[in-house]
Amino acid sequence: MKKKKWPPHTSWEKFEKELMSKPGVRKAYEALQPEFAIARAIIHARVKKKISQHELARKMKTGQAVVSRLEGANASPSLALLKRLADALNSRLEIRFIPR
Repeated sequence: MKKKKWPPHTSWEKFEKELMSKPGVRKAYEALQPEFAIARAIIHARVKKKISQHELARKMKTGQAVVSRLEGANASPSLALLKRLADALNSRLEIRFIPR
């Protein structure tokens, strides 16, 4: 089967729409939403505090690579790690379930 080649001028919106029209891609994307939400929240909180990944890692007593993995949604953090993260950001951790 030939791979579909995208022209170099394809917009992100068009590319995303094409991908999301495929049920398997959409299902996988939706399954990763909690990880993406955690990553976005961490990045937002860190940038708001105007600190680097390195500084956040130091405050958490961990390595910068840990923070990088969290922000890249390449890790599933434990509740204990999220608590340390919240403490390092001088923030309160809140976990909610929102109806679909």
